[in-house]
Amino acid sequence: MNRTTLSLIAGTAALAAVTGFATLNEPKTAGADDSAKAAAVLPVERTSLLCPAPSTSDIAETSYTSFTPVTKGTGGDGTAELVAATEESADTADDKASDKDDKKADEKADEKTDEDKKKDKKTDKSGKSVVTPKEPGTPATGDSTGGESPALVGTAEGKFAPGWTVQETTEVAAGSGRGLQGVTCTPADTEFWFPGASTAADRTDYVHLTNPDDSAAVADIELYGKDGALQTTVGEGITVPPHSSEPVLLSTLTADKEDDLTVHVNVRSGRVGAAVQALDDKLGGDWLAATTDPAAGLVVPGIPKDATAVRLIAYAPGDADADLKVQLASPSGLITPAGHETVHVKGGMTTAVDLGDVTRGEAGSIVLTPTDRSVPVVAAVRVLRGKGGNQESAFIPASAPVGTRASAVDNTAKGTTLSLTAPKGTAKVKVTASAGSEGGTAVSKTYTIKSGTTQDVELPVPSGLKGTFALTVEPLNDTPVYAARTLAVTQDGVSGFTVQTLPDDRGTVEVPRADENVAVLQK
Repeated sequence: MNRTTLSLIAGTAALAAVTGFATLNEPKTAGADDSAKAAAVLPVERTSLLCPAPSTSDIAETSYTSFTPVTKGTGGDGTAELVAATEESADTADDKASDKDDKKADEKADEKTDEDKKKDKKTDKSGKSVVTPKEPGTPATGDSTGGESPALVGTAEGKFAPGWTVQETTEVAAGSGRGLQGVTCTPADTEFWFPGASTAADRTDYVHLTNPDDSAAVADIELYGKDGALQTTVGEGITVPPHSSEPVLLSTLTADKEDDLTVHVNVRSGRVGAAVQALDDKLGGDWLAATTDPAAGLVVPGIPKDATAVRLIAYAPGDADADLKVQLASPSGLITPAGHETVHVKGGMTTAVDLGDVTRGEAGSIVLTPTDRSVPVVAAVRVLRGKGGNQESAFIPASAPVGTRASAVDNTAKGTTLSLTAPKGTAKVKVTASAGSEGGTAVSKTYTIKSGTTQDVELPVPSGLKGTFALTVEPLNDTPVYAARTLAVTQDGVSGFTVQTLPDDRGTVEVPRADENVAVLQK
């Protein structure tokens, strides 16, 4: 084999380990020994995440929590940081500044009072990382206040890269969108689906687009209501400058008032991070994260057992209609909600169904399967807790399974619920509670989740816990497991809550072994 082939193999392996976004599987041959042919599983060496600007409210209080689970095979070095999206372009300009300008900037910084320095830290404009983790296995926290906190760009390398997870949690005491708003920071991508958005009179929904790269990104925002695609004024060709974030108010894209919308973000050039912030004048607000890719069958995990109203929103891309069987994975098994056995989703249109208090005081997850032919769909639910004037809302998108491993951070001993769902087959799952952010010792427990059920498991809590902790979920057999974590706080009698799903953290990547690929490439 020539030098070019060797270089190709080495380059492919290096790229996979650094990005963590590619999984390379070598072809199998008849009669081959699978164990000898197994690909090497390596920890990724670099991970990037994007966090949207948390709030425009002057009374918003936002916390950021960073966590990397302990991963075998990593080295002893590494870094992780979260900085303002605009700081990266500012850093480039600083590199070109003269020594004289740098000296003046240092002198100006020295003249700041302690109060000024605290303000810089709170508004995330100091150029320093908002969160600085010390070691994998222990969460690190940071915070900001007010309505000027920017979107953040995060990068983890070395020992901090595999499974790096960052949570942005905001408390807003009053006003539109009051309550608890939470979102897991995500990698940049080129396509996103958000069923559950709205342009109704009581709603103020934004699509946040964040560009981490050195060149501009161009994205289209498409809106689909109950009758199909909506006419939009400026939804096409939205330019997001390098190292910046653009919040796009949905009501500025269309004059139509729709209670239930599906938002499709398609990136023509470059890549972005995307999330929808849904603010309601009466029912509080939360982040709507992107749903998993369109599929014929979907799982929406972790509906709170005390939900007073659950609204299912589904959309079928393309022209084909979808007929879906609706089931609830309860603690005792799969059941069919009375009066909501199936849902018909017309192609290219958004369909919404009120399921009421479908969980009836028990843990539950929505399981959607095709009744006949398979037609890809996307779906999410809007959940209400409380009654009358003390209601609060949150969103749960359909999720991919946990896969190898996933983590949820910013947990507390009394305000956290972890839901595990195994729609097909009995699953064994290991859950590890990390050390606390300010002290404590990690502890693990193993659970058996019976086929077709959802369990709100009794959480392991770190001994000597101080601060918040992370929960890491690891399936121990091949049965697909879906997971969601609920955070809850109570303010003035209103129980604010937010729910995040736990798809695979993509902390490892399969890389073909060089000697095996030599044989494959030489054939």
